[in-house]
Amino acid sequence: MKRLTSVILLILFVLVAQAQTAREEIKANRQLSANNYYAYPTPTAKLKAAPKGYEPFYISTYARHGSRYLIDPNDYFFPKQVLLQADSLNKLTPTGKSVLNIVLKMSDMADGRLGELTPLGARQHRGIAKRMYTNFPQIFADSIEIDARSTIVIRCILSMTAECLQLQAMNPNLKIKNDASNHDMFYMNHKDKNLDKLVKSEEVKNAMKDFEANHVHPSRLMHILFIDDEYVKSNVDTIQLMRRLFDLAANMQSHDTDMELYSLFTDDECYDLWSCNNVNWFLNSGCSPLTQCLMPYREAELLRNILDTTDDALKDGKRRATLRFGHESCVLPLVTLLELNHYGRSYPDLEKLSEQWRAYEVFPMACNVQFIFFHKKGSADILVKVLLNEQEMQLPFKSDLVPYYHWKDVASYYRNKLAKY
Repeated sequence: MKRLTSVILLILFVLVAQAQTAREEIKANRQLSANNYYAYPTPTAKLKAAPKGYEPFYISTYARHGSRYLIDPNDYFFPKQVLLQADSLNKLTPTGKSVLNIVLKMSDMADGRLGELTPLGARQHRGIAKRMYTNFPQIFADSIEIDARSTIVIRCILSMTAECLQLQAMNPNLKIKNDASNHDMFYMNHKDKNLDKLVKSEEVKNAMKDFEANHVHPSRLMHILFIDDEYVKSNVDTIQLMRRLFDLAANMQSHDTDMELYSLFTDDECYDLWSCNNVNWFLNSGCSPLTQCLMPYREAELLRNILDTTDDALKDGKRRATLRFGHESCVLPLVTLLELNHYGRSYPDLEKLSEQWRAYEVFPMACNVQFIFFHKKGSADILVKVLLNEQEMQLPFKSDLVPYYHWKDVASYYRNKLAKY
């Protein structure tokens, strides 16, 4: 009866969470349209207590770096050059001049800092570490060992540093080992040439091209920025300018600034530009029929490492932590490979995808997957629950203790899945 009640409550939770359409959610909170630029939201959900007698003793995580500057130089350079050229020819409206002023300031701020962690990004990881410590104090008691590893990218290394410094501040006796090496990149940020080739097929490219043709309409925005339609027609790549300005608008939430560009866009434009980005990430990381549902296996090596390091950690049953720091391009396919909640399902209709699969729920800045392990004195049964962005997830098989699962069932399911790949 208890299991039935848990299942019913979980179904109700999912239904309530999906009650609003993506369009409605983005209209209520434009920040969501940033998708992978969305700043990490402080979690509010209360975690369910462990079954009687069980205590946490091991945590294994993979986290994305925190909020950052944009990476591509053209994110700043392209709109800057287009607007500067138009301004030199007196082709900008007053709004266009105002936008140019903001773009120049953003470009100056990003000079020499492409892709780097922002102060907000560091604060996000300190907050995650503090809540991790508070939620599972038994794990971080005394002088336990923490193995923290990062990809070799500086924003990830600094995110690791912020999180570990916070943990050390809360317990100076912790024995923390930090590492960032090419040695670990085969699972920390794995590149698979075969999967890359698959997602670049003509079929996938054409599907994305057709979707974008239906959802990207820059003409209204161009009329706001420029005074001369003929000039725009002859001199401006309108789609690229719209996209670059939208990326700047979306990523401003990564900075401590009162500048904004979101007001340039309508609710429908925010939704449409997000939906293109959402489809693109789905094709690259989700279970799409266009890619034979193989893209989640980008993170096969990461999942295998999580399973193997857990087996090693469970041998002696000592309290410890394994922390990994990388990228959203790893978190998203990992979540789909794990089939957390509904994210491992296949969705064939890209026009309906936004009501079935919303990437902003998975990979904001500093997104993270946490495996929390529990044991009970006198029992060999190890329980685990999985958190995505500090919220409890449902795994793709039954449990009498949802959101807690028997580790033997979890390990068996995922090892069998990897063996079939």
